[in-house]
Amino acid sequence: MIEPLPDLLVQPIVRAALAEDLGRAGDVTAQACVPEAAELSVVFAARRGGVVAGLSCARLAMAELDPALAFEPHVRDGDVVPAGAVLAAVQGKARAILSAERTALNLLGRLCGIATLTQDYVDAVAGTGARITDTRKTTPGLRALEKYAVRCGGGVNHRFGLDDAILIKDNHVAACGSVGEAVRRAKAYAGHLMKVEVEVDNLVQFHEALAADPDVVMLDNFSLADMAEAVRLGKGRVVLEASGGVTLETVRAIAETGVDVISVGALTHSAKVLDIGLDAVG
Repeated sequence: MIEPLPDLLVQPIVRAALAEDLGRAGDVTAQACVPEAAELSVVFAARRGGVVAGLSCARLAMAELDPALAFEPHVRDGDVVPAGAVLAAVQGKARAILSAERTALNLLGRLCGIATLTQDYVDAVAGTGARITDTRKTTPGLRALEKYAVRCGGGVNHRFGLDDAILIKDNHVAACGSVGEAVRRAKAYAGHLMKVEVEVDNLVQFHEALAADPDVVMLDNFSLADMAEAVRLGKGRVVLEASGGVTLETVRAIAETGVDVISVGALTHSAKVLDIGLDAVG
């Protein structure tokens, strides 16, 4: 079971999204058409099968406008559901439900889409031992939610930001003069709990990286043959991460080279929203 994100973290994101949608005058359509005392019963229903993520976003969006509202989840984050599945049932003030609808659906559909795509990648490498991880290519302001959705889909998280691990990229190497020098400086700076990863573009740089003894080496846009050679040389000495242009069509072959981790930016920057609707019932 996936441990949900705390409401304390999710609520500010939901509130900002609601404020953006409600604007200066609130939902004028609901105010004009729906009696203030009217009640409504609705369900969140999947129009397409996929992996659930982000139920708390829908719950908090609704509850923010009607604290007395009843929100009954029918599934859990991380569950795989078919088309037509009811994810949750809601009953409360009609105006509140209608005003929160788009915010709830936007966040829920986005996160379910990421979780669903992540599971597709995880399934594609099943049995190889390679793990699928995300990147920092996330929607500004939504990183914690999107990385949570990756976990719901069976993936693992890369670093959350610039402050929780050292990742030396090609431009850092250019500024330092060499891969080895960059790694040496990083290891001298890092505390005992901070990992050091370095990106390399070819086997020459890979040999230089191994000599400097980082924790992780990222094989950026390596050919399969060069990746397999890097695995032969470095497996067990460092964690080996494959990165760059990974697709569902290529990820299995990459995993079969023996790398430990495959990072996929597409999980968060190119996931298709899972189509979810809000349907009135009763």
